[in-house]
This record gives sequence, structure tokens and C-alpha cells, in this order.
Amino acid sequence: MENKIKSARINKKLKLKDVAHSLNIDSSLISKFESGTRTPTREQVIKLAHLLEIDAHDLLIDWLSGQVVDQIGYGNFALEVLSVAEDKVRYYKKSELKSIDDLTKILEEIDVLKQKLNQYRNLDSYKITEALELEYTFESNRIEGNTLTLKETDLVVNEGITISGKSMREHLEAINHKEAIIYLKELIDKDSDFSEKDLLLLHSLILKGIEPKYAGKYRDVQVMISGSKHLPPQPFIVKKQMEDLFFWYEANKNHLHPVVLAAELSERLVTIHPFLDGNGRTSRLIMNLILLKNGYVIANIKGDFENRIKYYQSLENAQVANKKEDFHLFIAQEELNAIKRYCDILGI
Repeated sequence: MENKIKSARINKKLKLKDVAHSLNIDSSLISKFESGTRTPTREQVIKLAHLLEIDAHDLLIDWLSGQVVDQIGYGNFALEVLSVAEDKVRYYKKSELKSIDDLTKILEEIDVLKQKLNQYRNLDSYKITEALELEYTFESNRIEGNTLTLKETDLVVNEGITISGKSMREHLEAINHKEAIIYLKELIDKDSDFSEKDLLLLHSLILKGIEPKYAGKYRDVQVMISGSKHLPPQPFIVKKQMEDLFFWYEANKNHLHPVVLAAELSERLVTIHPFLDGNGRTSRLIMNLILLKNGYVIANIKGDFENRIKYYQSLENAQVANKKEDFHLFIAQEELNAIKRYCDILGI
């Protein structure tokens, strides 16, 4: 790893002090990284990859392999440990093969339809986009218990009409979600990447006027998820887990299929449950940010009882049993359904 760092720095004609300034550390530490006498932290590895334009995935593999060697050393004992670890990985990998095959087929079908859709984008219109985004707002809120109908959601967000018998919170949830979609599309138009700043702003829009004290802020109390076996992390480690989430994204964003990346990012975010409220809506917005950025369409998970149960069950399988393939399959199927419908609307 140290050779990659030094070569990349020299190729970019950067001095040690330039790199040190960007990482906010001492120049001598960069020198030690390059000589192999000191090992950077995971955060520093990601920052170095960005600064020096090294593939973060490859650099992290080098870094992690070094961590493993530091732990188990060399010789026959180390080889035995690696052999057992490899057997375990192969065992779990084998059990996932069928799901992986199913997922691969769905992803291939999605990409064929996406290619087809791209050829007919000129048939698209603002009215189609507006209608589908309205449905997304309606369904995403319905998952969380909002009782506004699709028509009532339309009247609230597009006509400014107050619905008798519905709470102020339900009205604000509809209005806020539409504003969050507008901001999400601005990020896409600017070709902005997913960042912590954008995440917090999206969340602040979701809770605007509902929970202003907690809008756009990580929770400072412990929470439980009603009806779930998953227990979110303690509040004092939320910030660190969110840092890890962004490190993971940077390392994997160019290596995973966009649909899998979107699903995994959404699952990881909602598993951390970093906010006191609005985690579900925010995680689905981030999922669709990734999908739209990569030319796909909004994956609109339906809020009816049957689909909501499937959604929560696949999510809990990922959170409690670490069966992430169930959730990836669920999201991929939702994206396939969405892109098929889009093609049907355009008559292609």
C-alpha cells in the first residue's frame, strides 16, 4: 500500500506537506505512511484515495490485508487461520448462490429495459414525472402510517388544500416529502455525490415543522423500533457508524451495481437509525438518489399491508440475520416493476 501512496503522490507532483495539509496531519506522518513504518487509519486511507486519485476499493483491500497480517502474523498458524476463514466464507457464499443468481437475472432485465427506455426519453414529460413523484410521496408516507389518500396527497402538495379530519403532521409529511424530492433532483442536476451534508439537509426537510429540534441532527437518545427484533446502536456510537457508512460508500460506489448499491446504502442507513424520526423516508430518498443519479427510475415501495410486510421482513433479515440478499432482491424487484411500468406508460 505504501508504494501506491508514494507513487501516486509523486505522479500528482504533490509534496508531503500538501498531502499532510489536506489530511490535517503532520508531514512526518505521511512520510511514515509511505515508508511503511506507520499505518493510516481507515478514514485516512479513504482521504488519501480521494486526494491521490487511487481506487479506494483496491487501497482498502491492501490496508485490510495488512491489518489481518498484523493480527495473525506469519507462519503455519497464520495459514491455518486463513484456511479456516476461507472455508467459512465459501460456506456462506455457497448458501447465497441461488439468491445471487436470481438477483443477477433481475439486474440484467432491469439494464435491458433501462437501455430501451433511454432510447425513448424524448417521449417523457413533466406530467409523467410529476405523477410518479406524487405516487412516491404518497406510498413512502403510507409505509410510515400516513392516512392521506393519493388524491388527498395531490390536493395538499399541489393545490394547498387542507383535508378535513387529517392531522397537521400528515399534511406536513406530504409537503415536506415533495420538497425533499425537489432538493434530491437539484443534487442530481448538479451531479453532486452523496454526502453527509446532503443527507442531513434531506432529513431536515422531512421533519421541517414536525420535529424542528431533531430535524437534520443525529439522535442523542436510544430508540427501539416497534415490532422489530433489531436494536439500533447506542447514540454515542451513531456518529462513528455514520462515518463508517460514508467510508463504505466511497469504497464501493464504483464497484457495485447501482441497484445493489442503492439497496445496501438504504439498508445500512436505516439499520443505524441515526435520527429520532424520519429514518425510513430518508433512507428511501437516498436509495432513489443513487438510482436516479445512475439513470434508473424511482423504486416506489408500495405502502399497502402486503408490500409493507415484505419490505420490513426483508429489512429485518438483513439487520438481524445478516441475510442482505433478501433485501437486495426485494429492492431489485421493486426497481424492475417500476421500470416496466415506466416503459408501459411511454408505450414502448
